[in-house]
Amino acid sequence: MPRIDRYILSQMTALFGFFALVLVSVYWLNRAVALFEQLIADGQTALVVLEFTALTLPHVIALVLPVAAFTAAAYGTNRLAGESELVAMQAAGMSPWRLARPVLVFGLMVALMVAILVHGLVPSARARLSARQDAVAEDVAARFLRAGSFQFPSRGVTLFIREIGADGTMHDLLFDDSRDPVRRLTYTADEARIVPSDRGPVLVMASGMAQEARPSANGAERLAVTRFRDLTFDIGDLIGGGRRTGTDLRDYATHRLLAPDAALLEATGETPARARLEAHLRLAQPLLSPVAAVLGFALLLVGGYSRFGVGRQVVLSVLALIALQFASTAAENAAEGDPSLWPVVYLPALIGAAACAAVLWLASAPRRRPREARG
Repeated sequence: MPRIDRYILSQMTALFGFFALVLVSVYWLNRAVALFEQLIADGQTALVVLEFTALTLPHVIALVLPVAAFTAAAYGTNRLAGESELVAMQAAGMSPWRLARPVLVFGLMVALMVAILVHGLVPSARARLSARQDAVAEDVAARFLRAGSFQFPSRGVTLFIREIGADGTMHDLLFDDSRDPVRRLTYTADEARIVPSDRGPVLVMASGMAQEARPSANGAERLAVTRFRDLTFDIGDLIGGGRRTGTDLRDYATHRLLAPDAALLEATGETPARARLEAHLRLAQPLLSPVAAVLGFALLLVGGYSRFGVGRQVVLSVLALIALQFASTAAENAAEGDPSLWPVVYLPALIGAAACAAVLWLASAPRRRPREARG
C-alpha cells in the first residue's frame, strides 16, 4: 500500500477508535442503567448486573460501528481539508476516486468487524443472555420465598411457608389466589417444590387440598374441596413472566438460519422464510459500513476547497447518513411484513454505493470544466 494511503488510513483508524469508544460508552451506559434498575429491584447482585450488561455489549457495538465509521471519515476529511493536506493531494494529481481508495479499505475493515460481531459474538451473547434471564426468573427463592411469614408476590396472591429445607423443599404451604373476583382458589400442601419447565418455573405440590370458592345460582357462596396427591401450578406470571415460550431466531448461528432444520423451527415457532430473512439481515448489516465511510468522505469533497470551511457539506453528509439509516429501517420493516421480500434488505447498501459513486463523479467534475471552457 502506498505511503499516502497508509497515512489516510491511519488518520481514519485513529479517529474511528475514538468515536467508537465514545458512542459505545454512551449507548451502553443508557442500556446498563435500565438493566441495573430492573435487576436490583428483583434482588440481584451487582455481579449479575455486570454480567447482563456485558452480554449486551456485542449488539451495541455492532449498531454503533457504522456510525463511528461515518463520523471518523467525515471528521478526518474535514481535518485534512482544514490543514490543506487534501488540497495538496489534489494538486499533486490525485483524483477523488484515488483519494477514496484508502477510505474504502477503512470501510471494509469496519465491515469485517461488524460481520464478526453479527455472525459470531452477537448470537452467542444473546443465547447466553437468554439462558441467564431464565435462570434469574427461576431463582424465585432469592426473590420472595421466606419461611414463617405471609408474603404477597403478586396482587391478589398470598403465600405462607412454615419451613424451607436445605434442598429447597417447602413444608406446610398455603397458597391463596384471589386474582379472579368470581373464582377464588386456596391450596394447602404438606410439601412443595419449585421446578423449571419449558414454560417457566412451576410449583409442584404434594399431599394437599384445593379449595375453590365461587358464587352459586342463588347468590350464596359455594365451596368445592378437592384432595390431591400431587398438583402442578404455573407461577411464571407471578415473577415477571417466567421463561419465554420459545427461543429466538437471533440466538442461532447464521448458517443454521440459511438452512433451518425442523428442530430450529420447532424451538422458535417460526417459518423457514422468517429464519432465512434473519440470516439475510445479518448478511446485509456489514455492507452499510463501507458505504457510510465513503459517503462521509465523498460529500465533503463536493464544491472543492473553500476558505469558509465545509459546513454545508457536513450538514449534507449528516442528512445523507440519516436517509441511509431510514432506508435501511424501511427495508427491514418491509421484509418483516413479508419475508419473501428479503432481497430488499440489500437495497439500502446498493443505493448508498450508487450515491457514493455519483458524489465522487460530481467531486471530480469541477476540475475538468475550466479546461473545457478554455478549449
